[in-house]
Amino acid sequence: MTQTLKNRAENLEGPAQDGFPVTPDDDALLVQPTRALYVGADGDLAVEMLCGAQLVFEAVAGGTLLPLRVRKVMAATTAGAVVALL
Repeated sequence: MTQTLKNRAENLEGPAQDGFPVTPDDDALLVQPTRALYVGADGDLAVEMLCGAQLVFEAVAGGTLLPLRVRKVMAATTAGAVVALL
């Protein structure tokens, strides 16, 4: 596939270019801070933001895309199929 935008600079407003499934863990930092999280199944999403603040987003609906800069997804997360987007 030809990459027609390869000479454009990345920025946080642009679309995600990579991603990986997330396993909630209180100790492990994500590979790198996210630009967004996709939540595939309903539940609460407990995160540690890039600044260190810990927040819980309650009753997130499956199929939701949250534009969050996160460094951890905490074990208290009950939402499922969480994907980090970079």
